Amino acid sequence: MNTSTSYWLKKGIHNGMPIALGYLAVSFTLGIAAKNAGLTALQAALASITCHASAGEFAGFTLIAALATYAEIAVMELIINARYFLMSCALSQKIPADTPIWKRLIMGYFITDEIFGASISVAGKLDPYYTFGLAAVASPAWCVGTALGVLMGNALPIRVVSALSVGLYGMFMACIIPEGKKNKIVAGVIVVSFVLSYIFNTLSVFAGISSGVKIMILTVIISLAAAILFPVKEEENA
Repeated sequence: MNTSTSYWLKKGIHNGMPIALGYLAVSFTLGIAAKNAGLTALQAALASITCHASAGEFAGFTLIAALATYAEIAVMELIINARYFLMSCALSQKIPADTPIWKRLIMGYFITDEIFGASISVAGKLDPYYTFGLAAVASPAWCVGTALGVLMGNALPIRVVSALSVGLYGMFMACIIPEGKKNKIVAGVIVVSFVLSYIFNTLSVFAGISSGVKIMILTVIISLAAAILFPVKEEENA
């Protein structure tokens, strides 16, 4: 392992600790949902290993409890998690062009909202080992938290779990605020994203659309508008 690889891996592990702590709290509530659906701690942990998405897993456990068919679960998961296709496309433009396919596959497997946010905010080109470092601490915390949620059930008050999960939102703010301060266009896009997200979640006309699809629609609209109105030259990302 060369110095550069070691540096980015350690940096990813360091910056991934807040994500891991937030995941531990959020996935605990996920484990409670898994227990209510009749899953064991091992089954819930396996679900978290193969699906790093809170909305996707909550929907999956709900459908399992409702005795839904495999096809119904598969279609629902595809719709809810479709936004990760967009995140993968964005990160594919962020990493060096000569990045081998096995590194791309690992990055794609571990993409979550938080890992994507931390990875895409890296200045210049993204070293895959930074994302590997993020996943190395975040993914185990996600799986362990889910298993603990099943084992401990409702031992902890829901208010305590909700309070712990606030740390995850703090991590989100830590990713976007510094970039917003450096670039007024980025700051404007962030504000517009907040406003449109609020509108999408409050108007009744959008009530029938899942959260995953809402995020995907907003991502396409906002990113497309920003790319057309404020294009970034290739050398600026070098």
